[in-house]
Amino acid sequence: MKPVIPPVSREALKAELNPQTLLRTTNRAGNELYVVGPEAVNVIREIGRLREIAFRAGGGGTGEPLDIDKFDTDPAYGYRQLVLWDPEVEEIIGGYRYCLCDEAVFDREGQPVLTSSHMFHFTKKFLKHYLPYTVELGRSFVSVEYQSSKAGAKSLYALDNLFDGIAAIGILYKKHIRYFFGKATIYREYPTEARELVMCFLRKYFGRGHRLLRIRKEVKVEKKTRARYYRIFKGLDYKEGYRVLKAKVQELGVAIPPLVNTYMNLSPTMVYFGTGINDEFGDVYDSGILVTYKDLYPEKRKRHSDTFLQQNLRKILKRFKRKKK
Repeated sequence: MKPVIPPVSREALKAELNPQTLLRTTNRAGNELYVVGPEAVNVIREIGRLREIAFRAGGGGTGEPLDIDKFDTDPAYGYRQLVLWDPEVEEIIGGYRYCLCDEAVFDREGQPVLTSSHMFHFTKKFLKHYLPYTVELGRSFVSVEYQSSKAGAKSLYALDNLFDGIAAIGILYKKHIRYFFGKATIYREYPTEARELVMCFLRKYFGRGHRLLRIRKEVKVEKKTRARYYRIFKGLDYKEGYRVLKAKVQELGVAIPPLVNTYMNLSPTMVYFGTGINDEFGDVYDSGILVTYKDLYPEKRKRHSDTFLQQNLRKILKRFKRKKK
């Protein structure tokens, strides 16, 4: 592992995280959300530093001085950064990288060049009926300092704050975006039995996407083991099954991975594609998911979306409106 770069100065970050790039304030904890692109070189550099630290702490990471690639720096790929900022201490505390997939570029084989393309092969059905209406999410992180309960509300609501931003993006581009597609990571140090329990739970309650894409290095639960785990959830609705899953993994000394837990509690129609090895990111286990914006649970939509509509939407829409092709 190479040493991680030193922090970028606050002055350089604040010059790029300004009123023109502000997306919204968060519902809780008093944070702010910004959207920037490759032109925000200082913010991109600091994001790369923080991502590498956070991912190494979880057992992943690139091993490089910062986690930055062509999707962060080359505008041709259409990726932007959702940045969570703590204005009290003037620090970036989390983020997501995203792409509006109707702007995706394609390779010679007709596959989209996305951050997840090395893991997934997309079917013609997905490319025609889903991709043009999808935002791809990836590289989510919360800074290590904000993963501790010592950070108080800032820690407790960091991931929730990021979904305030994701909901806002869905509203801004609601004529184009119906779904968000992403990966939920389980690190290799997570107990195998707990991981397989989570995978079987996802397959039972959300496993409707196996014909939409193919996972290149798929990880499956052995048939007899899968049958044993399925019996645990037999006859249980989602809420009952979720309570059982939570208790079972706690017996193994862990919790449901935070991002997996967040995704599967967003919508009853979430689609789980399966789990594979991400060989470009420390061989972690990444699970593919697809969520339909309009199917978010009412309480989630109210918290993340409705509050955004109350925040001077006209001005923000004008600022972030995409140029017509």
